[in-house]
Amino acid sequence: TPPEPPRPTPPARGAWRGVWRHPSLWRLNLGVWALHAVQLAMWMAVPALLSNAGLPAAQHWQVYLPAVLGSFLCMGGLFALERRGHLRTVLRATVALLLLVQLVLFGLSLSRPGVLALAVCLFLFFVAFNVLEASQPSLVSRLAPPEARGAALGLYNTLQSVGFFVGGAAGGWLVKWAGTPALFAATSLVVLVWLVLGWGLRVAPAVGRPADLPEATTRPTT
Repeated sequence: TPPEPPRPTPPARGAWRGVWRHPSLWRLNLGVWALHAVQLAMWMAVPALLSNAGLPAAQHWQVYLPAVLGSFLCMGGLFALERRGHLRTVLRATVALLLLVQLVLFGLSLSRPGVLALAVCLFLFFVAFNVLEASQPSLVSRLAPPEARGAALGLYNTLQSVGFFVGGAAGGWLVKWAGTPALFAATSLVVLVWLVLGWGLRVAPAVGRPADLPEATTRPTT
């Protein structure tokens, strides 16, 4: 006879309080908001940049598809570092890479960029985006108190949706009233704030894996 499965722990009083006061969870919430706001804002300008570079809109997929597929190939190496206990380093590096892409796009938007330069920027963007998109939700689940894990994931997903809205609305407004350089200056600032505030993120170890920074407290086991 198989053993009885463990019964779910009922939510404790004050579970939401633990989510709201958890500094690492708020760093991840800021991250998902910034990541998707920047993504949507970028696409208010990237198609026009490609068209201005001489690539017709019907052929934009020739840049998007190789950039996305190539980024998936690079993800394997970054996840190998994560499995060796370097997740915090990988997260910092990918946010810094995202900032570099925004700064380069800002510089390119001041002139008439070529298709190749834009394609390289999009490839690097998708490398950073895919790693962060895959790593951050698992960290929310790992860092959240067990009795408030659903609340933590719900707040995280809500801020992701808010990021979509803000990025699309603010990106369109900036392109219309201030121009493409102003858009990439704003996205660079957003990512810079994310990098600074998220630098102190504490990463809890996954089961069976080393941690590059142990949690501040541990629970006693019997």
